Amino acid sequence: MSRVVHPIEQESFRRLRARLDTSGLPPLTRAVVERVIHSAADLEYADDLVMAEADLVPAHAALRAGAPVVVDVEMVAAGITRRETVCRLKDAVAGPGLTRSAHAVRLAYEQVGPGALWVIGCAPTALEELLTLDASPALVIGLPVGFVGAAESKAALRASGLPAVSNVSEKGGSAVAAAALNALLYHPIPTEEKP
Repeated sequence: MSRVVHPIEQESFRRLRARLDTSGLPPLTRAVVERVIHSAADLEYADDLVMAEADLVPAHAALRAGAPVVVDVEMVAAGITRRETVCRLKDAVAGPGLTRSAHAVRLAYEQVGPGALWVIGCAPTALEELLTLDASPALVIGLPVGFVGAAESKAALRASGLPAVSNVSEKGGSAVAAAALNALLYHPIPTEEKP
């Protein structure tokens, strides 16, 4: 079933493209960059985001095949409009050297196992915990926000070699993380692609 795009969204993307030429980007990269920029009305993400089309193609296929989507907080889950998600934050408890967000990642991994798409838009400690697991993710969208640990956790994600979408700065958040996942969900399968 194709997605019906509201005229306001169409106009918003038209204006975005009038201000930023994304036509040279590969298809999935372009979709993620544009949807993240659209979600934050922040053109700086064009130079801040880090991803590889070679990581996005198998992640897109994994989504189409029904791979689980795990989120760090309910705010990210609320922004993902076309897929059920797993969020274990309500079940998690903090302990010595362990935040609730980190414990929630452990609980979620126990539930879904390898091959999931992980969408982290709030807690750097959730991303840090994910990097300690042998999660074999289809993709990690690591866009936590904050002045403590956010940029560092995203740098660690990039250094890990895992397939990922991240950004260099301290910016991020639930809306942009959900937008990055939605870009993949909304993008047509390759045989449906139009110029």
